[in-house]
Amino acid sequence: MSIVVLGAGAFGTALAITLARDGIPVGLWARDPEQVEAMRKSRRNERRLPDAVIPEIVSISADLADFAAARTVLVAVPMQQLAGFLAEYANTLDGKSLVACAKGIDLATGRGSAEIIAETCPRAIAAILTGPSFAVDIARGLPTALTLACEDDGTGAALQEQLSTSTVRLYRTSDMIGAELGGALKNVIAIASGVVIGAGLGHSARAALLTRGFAEMSRLALALGAAQDTLTGLSGLGDLVLTCTSSKSRNYSYGHALGAGETPAADVTVEGVATARAATALAARHGVEMPIAEMVAAIVEGRTTVPAAVETLMARPLKKE
Repeated sequence: MSIVVLGAGAFGTALAITLARDGIPVGLWARDPEQVEAMRKSRRNERRLPDAVIPEIVSISADLADFAAARTVLVAVPMQQLAGFLAEYANTLDGKSLVACAKGIDLATGRGSAEIIAETCPRAIAAILTGPSFAVDIARGLPTALTLACEDDGTGAALQEQLSTSTVRLYRTSDMIGAELGGALKNVIAIASGVVIGAGLGHSARAALLTRGFAEMSRLALALGAAQDTLTGLSGLGDLVLTCTSSKSRNYSYGHALGAGETPAADVTVEGVATARAATALAARHGVEMPIAEMVAAIVEGRTTVPAAVETLMARPLKKE
């Protein structure tokens, strides 16, 4: 097989399912041998995607050596684990096409997935798969459109052709920075959106938040070299709209719990929590204002309350749009 998905979370499993549904042989790697054995027997990922059947054409293993022949590797591990994961398996992965599927900014270094791939696997070709999507929708075969970002246009075109399916349509860009930051920063705004609705502040407030949140995303991304067209595309505005308006979004649900005064689920990966902290540090270094991201970071760190954060944002000096 030529494609392997590393990481059997909900999204990684869904990607393997949609490829296999089109008759494409694909590998699915998970670190836990017990999880692998359970998925082999039941053909389901009971932990993360229990209602979706994994086709028999998907080979499941906890041994990465079983997929050594694969040239295209979809890396679907959480962003804050990406650097350590790639460093651990660099000898096996270097020289392949590595497609990062996590959305976020590394909290320890402020790096995105493309830079992490370049540093840990310098002979690999880095690409990013991002955009508005829920794993459950992809696994069900519902129509989905995503962005595939790759600086090497020839490789990007080949990956676009290889990874598009009858239900997942890929659009290509060479703007790695824009695609990466759009996918990362929208998670921060999604937490804020959940807070707004959870706190009962209303849909008008959420509409204002999404608009001003998109302005923040654009300011930082453009300062770092992104193209505006990328931010207004699937990987920016499209993903923002989805994750800020649906309870299927882990980031939105996390924020909703905070706004409602509840304790968020502890066993769910919420990339926006670390990204809020990383983004505000990055913005400070580049002299970019991100008041919403700053308030999200303060709320999740316990440095302020939801009412105090709202008061702070509403008391900001009046300005032109």
